[in-house]
Amino acid sequence: MFERALDLFEQIHLNFDSVTYTVVFNACAGLGNDRAIKIGRKLLDEMPENYRNDVVVLNSAMDMLMKFGDVQSAERIFRSNKKKTIITYGALMKGYVGNEMFEKALDLFEQIHLNLNNVIYVVVFNACAGLGNDRAIKIGRKLLDEMPENYRNDVVVLTSAMHMLMKFGDIQNAERIFRSNTKKDIISYNVLINGYNLNGESSKCFKILEEMSREGIVPNEITWNILIGACSQIGMIHRCEYVIDRIPLDIQNNRQIQNSLIDMWGKCGSVEKAQIAFKSIDDRDTVTYSAMINAFGLNGMGSEAIQLYKQMPNHLRDEVSHICVLNACSHSG
Repeated sequence: MFERALDLFEQIHLNFDSVTYTVVFNACAGLGNDRAIKIGRKLLDEMPENYRNDVVVLNSAMDMLMKFGDVQSAERIFRSNKKKTIITYGALMKGYVGNEMFEKALDLFEQIHLNLNNVIYVVVFNACAGLGNDRAIKIGRKLLDEMPENYRNDVVVLTSAMHMLMKFGDIQNAERIFRSNTKKDIISYNVLINGYNLNGESSKCFKILEEMSREGIVPNEITWNILIGACSQIGMIHRCEYVIDRIPLDIQNNRQIQNSLIDMWGKCGSVEKAQIAFKSIDDRDTVTYSAMINAFGLNGMGSEAIQLYKQMPNHLRDEVSHICVLNACSHSG
């Protein structure tokens, strides 16, 4: 739809208004390809002075530049904005987090002297989760403790708080938030089971799968990918089969899921099943080959790993596949 928005924009032969600028900047941010970057930058460069004081237009321009990875230009717009609102701060902080500049997001958060909104809570929790150091833990916990009651029913805010606590290794408090959430959705469940995986408690994931079934929550592709990861950690064949039997066929045929299955079977010692999964994939990518090479290596089949690496198309070879084949050689002596 973003492409269609830009197609329509290029047909306009009238003076633009603030809505047009905002919509086009948002479309360019959503698309993020060469065409979008060219259109977005040109529109911003040629934008009349009277729109450079419009807080909504400037916020959308900042968001676009951050999506392009042009942090410096976004910061320049932020500094030039004389009417900064909480949305302005949120846009820049969100951009920092999107570009993995978590420290900068927290630096900016500590400069805010306005009432916080749900976006700020989500962005700060995500920044703290991404950073995970002492400063992040202190800021994240304090913000959560002092969060007003009206945000404790916001499923997006609660889910980001859960994710942060799981990243801190605080499973108990993450579970407490999950249980207190009266509007649990698939994202809430995914964050919980992913948190268990991160903290080496993969066995709990399967109990949550059963709970989802009882509550009528349908797992999505992300859920199954996390559960396959849990099977890889546990390394128990019957758990793998239990999960695979429940994955819908249309999701099983997804390449990312198939790649994860190769990895899972390799870690569980079932190279034959890993090969079946590998052969069932028509559009193999670098991850597919690397997962199969790694599966051979983990099971002491160095010569098979080298053979497959030789068969791998040159354009798919990268640093990861090189490391996988070297590891395979070392595992097999």
